[in-house]
Amino acid sequence: MESAIFEIFDGLPRQGPGSNECTEKAFNMLSSLPAGTKILDIGCGVGMQTIHLAKICKDCYITATDIYQPFLDKLMENAAKEGLDDRISTVCASMDDLPFEAGEFDVIWAEGSIFILGFEKGISYWKQFLKSGGYMAVTENTWFTNEPSEEVVEFWQEIYPGIMNIPDTEKVITAAGYDVIDNFKLPVSAWYEFYDNLEKRVDEISDNYKGNTEAEMILEFNRKEIKLFRERPDEYGYAFYIFQKNKL
Repeated sequence: MESAIFEIFDGLPRQGPGSNECTEKAFNMLSSLPAGTKILDIGCGVGMQTIHLAKICKDCYITATDIYQPFLDKLMENAAKEGLDDRISTVCASMDDLPFEAGEFDVIWAEGSIFILGFEKGISYWKQFLKSGGYMAVTENTWFTNEPSEEVVEFWQEIYPGIMNIPDTEKVITAAGYDVIDNFKLPVSAWYEFYDNLEKRVDEISDNYKGNTEAEMILEFNRKEIKLFRERPDEYGYAFYIFQKNKL
């Protein structure tokens, strides 16, 4: 099953919904970054956002982490093509067991990855690696309606029962010792582009897993996920949350 998951996402330009425009919009909400800003990109995948961060922040040094080494290899291959490999390094590590020093980073970035830990657990654990006054910018699954349809509720109860609306998510951020700076919804177009690529990839590799019951379940789940979002794009999605660690 794990093999199928990695094969699906290894073939995508981005491992979750997002865009360079959204990455840049979130980054522009950060202020007073020091010279030689150190950014930690957690769950980076093949690093489309990592590379864009390096492009828009020319005095930043980025450490990108993922649990899957082939993603990191692809990231560094692309970084070298862009002439950015001198400011990007990678570490193969699980996001719940990171090998860094306390207060090592000015910014922690996580697009499409924190749900693996859970939002509250993620921002609480990662907080130790931020300097006082350091920033965190993450995308999180979010309700955009107070009355989601029954089918959508059932789907999210199965895969991520911790999904919240924007006000409740911001309460969690504040309770964890951060000051909220801003948030914004990712546009539906970011999901459609991701799902178009995902759907093609699922179709491409389906024959490789015929007879593998667990893998077939994963592929079918992806098809269900894509179909549901196309039917209900206004009920849920990602919001980008930008917040700052309380200054000591």
